[in-house]
Amino acid sequence: MTEHLVVVGGDAAGMSAAAQARRLRGPERLRITAFERGHFSSYSACGIPYWVGGDVPERDALIARTPEQHRAQRIDLRMRTEVVELDLDRRRVRSRDLEDGSEAWTGFDQLVIGTGAEPVRPPLPGFDAPGVHGVQTLDEGQALLRTLERDCRRAVVVGGGYIGIEMAEAMVRRGLDVTVVHRAPEPMSTLDPDMGRLVREAMEGMGMEVVPGAEAKEVLLGPDGRPRAVVSSAGEHPADVVVLGLGVRPRTELARAAGLPLGESGGLRTEDTMRVRGQEGIWAGGDCVEVLDRVSGRYRHIALGTHANKQGRVIGINLGGGSAVFPGVVGTAVSKVCALEIARTGLKEREAEAAGLAYESAVIEATSRAGYYPGAAPMTVKMTAERGSGRMLGLQIVGREGAAKRVDIGAVALTAGMTVDQVVSLDLGYAPPFSPVWDPVQVAARRLL
Repeated sequence: MTEHLVVVGGDAAGMSAAAQARRLRGPERLRITAFERGHFSSYSACGIPYWVGGDVPERDALIARTPEQHRAQRIDLRMRTEVVELDLDRRRVRSRDLEDGSEAWTGFDQLVIGTGAEPVRPPLPGFDAPGVHGVQTLDEGQALLRTLERDCRRAVVVGGGYIGIEMAEAMVRRGLDVTVVHRAPEPMSTLDPDMGRLVREAMEGMGMEVVPGAEAKEVLLGPDGRPRAVVSSAGEHPADVVVLGLGVRPRTELARAAGLPLGESGGLRTEDTMRVRGQEGIWAGGDCVEVLDRVSGRYRHIALGTHANKQGRVIGINLGGGSAVFPGVVGTAVSKVCALEIARTGLKEREAEAAGLAYESAVIEATSRAGYYPGAAPMTVKMTAERGSGRMLGLQIVGREGAAKRVDIGAVALTAGMTVDQVVSLDLGYAPPFSPVWDPVQVAARRLL
């Protein structure tokens, strides 16, 4: 008997699940229909800032697999078609063709929800005007590039998180004067404030104006209906273009309306198999779900393509008759703003406090290579561990070339539940062109001990 799999969302999680299920089950055993409301499938949203900034020369370089390639694998991918209702009782979805407005019901035996996330756009005056851009999809990136063709000279980025600083760099690379307005005391609130201060100082050294502790209130519009300034609690900031870097929220309106279980952040709650809790044959993955934080034991919403692809693979294996789980995350993320590299994994101090953990932290200054070797670049490393047990809780790194990917040492240590003493004893690679005799991460661990 042929089962029918319906996938809602044509990007990382949904299409990874569909492709993996197709590899394990041929079309005679599994029919797959996927719906995507946008113009593109299976693309890297994380690459949009680098496309806008000119590092990636063309949009299509961000597309991993086109609709035609999916269809060649016997996946019926319907583009520009939005699912507007989930009828779980009758096991069907209602879709709408966004070109002609027609609607249709499609039945399913198995359902994968991969609706992703959407940029946070505050309900404030002017924030819905042309020239105010989120950058979550290729369509939004294309719209921003069209705005930048209008002789823009001043950009205001609202929000100082990962998206905000990456888009600030993109605007600088395009020759615009850049102001970053953010409500936290320092940018990169995923870092502790002392590490965020290093990011702010570096951004200011690159010529950006950084306005911390400022709440955006309004986008003032000119006679053409486009931005002329952003008003914040710190004053008025001239702008020809406004970029939103306020983060994203899970896109779960469909799931909420269908009565599916949601967590505190609004993301779907799943088992470790990625099956939606309490629902037979209904799966979810990607930016629309919450994930287990393996360090704190709590659930979080973390929108990253790495997680989405892994979760989609897990779903596809289980749909294909195998057995797979997604065990959770430790919160690893890396980014950069111009030449500055930023990385973190595990818990920052406030998160450790919220989890009820007693902790100690240590901060050290080091270099990426042996100090005498040409090109040795400075970095600051902060490590946090549980008081008493010595279990490593978190790692943060801010520095120049060669800094960010060192965070992977911490990610592995956190996943393995290692102590700081065990990190000190790790047999890491050493040669002067790559590291000092003591790797900076191990220096931080020694200081912490």
